[in-house]
Amino acid sequence: SRSPAPSAPAAPRAVTGAKVGDLTGPAQTGRFAAPWTDLGIPVRCPDGSLLLVCGDTFDGGGVGGPNWRSPVGLRASNPDLDALVVDGCVGGDQAVGLVPEGHEGGTTAIPSDVFAIGDTLYLHLMRGVIFQTHHSDFWRSTDNGETWEYLCQWPGDQHGGQFQQKTYAVADDGYCYVLSSVFNRDIASGLLLHRVPHEAVGDPAAYEPWGYANGGWAWGNAPTTVNGVRRRGEICFRAMGGRYVLTWLNMEPLDIRAQVFALPTSDLTVTPEQPVILPTVPGQERDNLVAHPYGGFVFPGSSFDDLRLAVSQWYDDQNYRVMQYRVHGLAG
Repeated sequence: SRSPAPSAPAAPRAVTGAKVGDLTGPAQTGRFAAPWTDLGIPVRCPDGSLLLVCGDTFDGGGVGGPNWRSPVGLRASNPDLDALVVDGCVGGDQAVGLVPEGHEGGTTAIPSDVFAIGDTLYLHLMRGVIFQTHHSDFWRSTDNGETWEYLCQWPGDQHGGQFQQKTYAVADDGYCYVLSSVFNRDIASGLLLHRVPHEAVGDPAAYEPWGYANGGWAWGNAPTTVNGVRRRGEICFRAMGGRYVLTWLNMEPLDIRAQVFALPTSDLTVTPEQPVILPTVPGQERDNLVAHPYGGFVFPGSSFDDLRLAVSQWYDDQNYRVMQYRVHGLAG
């Protein structure tokens, strides 16, 4: 008898998503002098609270209002992602700048990542006029993000600018794995990979690159891009559930994407890129369709079956906020 025809491979599950709610805005964070803010990179603090590290923050009637600060820390004392409410901030009654930044000449300090190793929080900032990164610097906190100590900095032109924006996956093998790119959505950039021991994250000399040379990939080679050259916005790299997830703002076409893979050194050029947040126009938002989305930072407590993302939005001076979205159906 004839053997049965081979079965077709199972179609990937469709990625679906939904807005959980706004995390910032006049009603949510206005009482902390932070009605207008973005990014909201989330980290679980040693005391169990969830800290959202935000970018350019304003009081008053809209973006560009008074009391410009960046970065700031907004806090949810209850980290339950189904009941997430900002009920505090670094600074007491009003959110304060976490590090010195006077914005002289239009400079600012944009966070690209905040993460925990043990009881210590680490914060990476891109400094200079936005999208003209003069240098990036690195800070740590041992009091749940209330105060920050300077550790080190990197020149903005290191690795051709592709070391400006960094994101850290804290692995259980003693290393942090660091993906980096240019911080400018209009400039095509490679995506570089380094590793650094947990205890040496504040030592620029301890960052070891991953690169292709002499017919093979190896640690210690000059860094080469792990997933092509393209225009990217924010990037977020996390160790989660025994695997790794990378999310990023993709510019062409515009969406927020995710990749799930087994190892930091997995071949990302053959790893499926799954759109998780899609663009739309104001007034047409539903499901995982967001007007003018960016960010896309993974919440601690996420799973691959229920991925939670901090998604930012900015399309006029009254629509500038951080939102929580949930994503289902991620493959990998």
